[in-house]
Amino acid sequence: MSRPEEIYVVGCGMHPFGRDETVSGMDMAERAIREALADAGVAWADIGYAAGGSDVSGKPDTLVGRLGLTGVPFVNVQNGCATGASTVLAVANALRAGEASLGLAVGFDKHERGAFHVSAARYGLGDWYAETGLMLTTQFFALKTQRYLHDYAIPERALATVAARAFRNGSRHPLAWRRKELTEEEILGSAEVSPPLTQYMFCSPGQGAAALVLARGDRAFDLCERPVKLASLAFRTRRFGSFEVFAPWLPPGPHRSPSVDAAEAVFRGAGLSPSDVQVAQLQDTDSGSELIHLAETGLCGHGEQPELLASGDTDPTGRIPVNTDGGCLAGGEPVGASGLRQFHEVVRQLQGRAPGVQVPGGPRVGFTHVYGAPGISACAVLTV
Repeated sequence: MSRPEEIYVVGCGMHPFGRDETVSGMDMAERAIREALADAGVAWADIGYAAGGSDVSGKPDTLVGRLGLTGVPFVNVQNGCATGASTVLAVANALRAGEASLGLAVGFDKHERGAFHVSAARYGLGDWYAETGLMLTTQFFALKTQRYLHDYAIPERALATVAARAFRNGSRHPLAWRRKELTEEEILGSAEVSPPLTQYMFCSPGQGAAALVLARGDRAFDLCERPVKLASLAFRTRRFGSFEVFAPWLPPGPHRSPSVDAAEAVFRGAGLSPSDVQVAQLQDTDSGSELIHLAETGLCGHGEQPELLASGDTDPTGRIPVNTDGGCLAGGEPVGASGLRQFHEVVRQLQGRAPGVQVPGGPRVGFTHVYGAPGISACAVLTV
């Protein structure tokens, strides 16, 4: 029997990721919200607390002008790639505190083509950092990947294996942007962006929206036939010396990623371990990031990734299905929506109604992970 302070996902909605010049970011958000409300069988007036996130497409709280001026508390969140997970955390904490019994989290963005436009001053850095080209995240992720491959003797082909699986999954998912399968050879042979990463090993800034309706335990089972429990959610920032996005220096010696801290905390909070995970979403801004995050979150050991990938263990029919919707590589990354896309996919997988390929065997434990600038990570464990 559920307890009132337990939090469940009872509805989810999503505007397809990609590029749609006929609608605004706000339009996308409204569509995702209305779909999530309909999925939960509730109205906007029933929502007692809301949080929304967007990087470039407007103030989320202004959505009340479209949805209804009910006076609902609405928190705006901007936390890099962890924005979506942060909105879920804000709503879940409000519900646990008894501020409401139903809440809504939404994230959306509509980025322009090309690389992300990032201000050095926004991250507390001098103009020199941007003038040297270091604000380009493609360079940072490539350098981090190069170092990781060297340290753990991982062949570059593993990067192509990650991307090929992402495009294969995305080709079968109606909400993904990139729906064309690519072979490992095509990925390895595509234009080199920053060694060892090629064009098809990177995600693209994108467009899209996703939303969740959350409920306290005393409401969840009245609204949803198969609610998904938010067993644990943890958020961590970087420690001293960690090698993260936009770091202007790196001290010698080992470092500890915020992803390690967040993953350890979330499994501890859920009373589970990485070996219990049956479907996972990992931040795959690029192929190298997924390789690194597989180990940092405890889903495998450092250096074990090539064997894990080659065996098919991360495929939808494998032991640890990863990014079953194609992840960021196939979906692109609208920053505010990316983390909520992960929740959307895992919730639907656990409910047995995935829009794309359904993980067989009735998975009961799901995991999400996001990582963003300047070194922040959020992880969640979801169960049925």
